[in-house]
Amino acid sequence: MNGHVRDGRVVVGDDARQRFHDARGYGVPLDGNDVALSRVEAAHLLFRGDLDAVDGMDFREFLAAADRGFSARFLVYTDLRDRGFYLSPAREDWIDDPTDADFVVYPRGKGPGDDEIEYRVRVVGERTDVPATTLDSGVLAVVDEESEITYLDVDRVTPEGATEYDLDDPAAGVLLDDRVVVWNAPPALHESAFYGQPLASRASDVDAIQLSLVEAAYLAAEGDLTLGDTGDVNALVERGREVERGRFDRRLRAYRALRDRGLVPKTGFKFGADFRTYADVTDVDDLGHSEWLVRCLEEDHVFDPRDLALDVRLAHGVRKRMVFALADRDAITWLAVSRLTP
Repeated sequence: MNGHVRDGRVVVGDDARQRFHDARGYGVPLDGNDVALSRVEAAHLLFRGDLDAVDGMDFREFLAAADRGFSARFLVYTDLRDRGFYLSPAREDWIDDPTDADFVVYPRGKGPGDDEIEYRVRVVGERTDVPATTLDSGVLAVVDEESEITYLDVDRVTPEGATEYDLDDPAAGVLLDDRVVVWNAPPALHESAFYGQPLASRASDVDAIQLSLVEAAYLAAEGDLTLGDTGDVNALVERGREVERGRFDRRLRAYRALRDRGLVPKTGFKFGADFRTYADVTDVDDLGHSEWLVRCLEEDHVFDPRDLALDVRLAHGVRKRMVFALADRDAITWLAVSRLTP
C-alpha cells in the first residue's frame, strides 16, 4: 500500500480504514475507506513494512526527509507501540482535547474510540532545554544520545501534613553568624516540632538548640522566637540574603508554605536539595523516613534533562519523591517528578 502527503497528513486509501484504524488504532478515518495518518504513524507503518512508500519514499527516505526532532518522536512512538499501547498524536482531528504533549497514550486494550487516556507524553532530547513554565502533569519522555528512553512522570501536588506544635511562650535566641542559638529552649521546640538541632556533646551539659536562618525567620515571623538585643525578623532575613544571596527568599517562601501545611522541612544538603520533608512528626525520636526532597527554583527556571534525571534518580535511590517548588510573586507551584515504566 502507498500513501500520499496532503495538508501535512499522509492519506492512505484501499482498505486502510479497516487495516490501520479499526484494527490497530492508527490515524483518523476519512471518507470511504481512506485514513489520514500523522507522519510518525506513517513512519511506523513504513518501518513495519505495512506501507510500501509515501509519495515514492521508502522508510529510509521518509525518515531522512523529516523535520528536526522527528527521530526522537518516532523512537518514543515505536517504543510505546512495542509495549502494547495504542497512541495518537495530541493534535486536532486526532483527539478532542489537544495539548502541548506530542502523544496521548490509551490504556492497554483501549484505543482512540474509548475516550480514556492513560498518559499524555511530551518528547524531548537529552540536550533540549525544558522551561519550568512548560512542565505540567503528564509524562516527559527523554531520548538520550544512544536512543535510550527515560520516562519521567510529572505531577502537580499539594503539600499536606499533620505536624502540630504549641509553644507556651516565645523562645529567646541569639543570632550568631549564619544560625540562631536558643539557650534553654522549650522542649517542644525540637522534640515535638523538630526545629533545629541540639548543641550537644558527651563532654558538656549545655542546653541549647541551633536553628537555621530559615527556621528562625519563620519562627520569628510567627511570634514564636525573639532575638533580644541582636535584632528582629528583618535582621534574620537580611543575614539570610547576605549568606545565600538570591536563594534565601525562595527557600523561606517554600519553607513557610510547607510548615503552614503541616509538614516539617529540614535541610536537604546531603541529597543536593534544599529540603527534605516529614509529613507527620509527633516525636523527634520516632521520625521514620522523610518523604520528599524539595528544590526551590524560580518560576522561569530552565531544566537540563540530564540534571532533572539526576535529581529524580537520587531521590529514588534514597526512597524519596523529588519535588520542585516553583515560586512566582503570588504562588508556589509544586511539581513532583519520578521515574515511570509504562
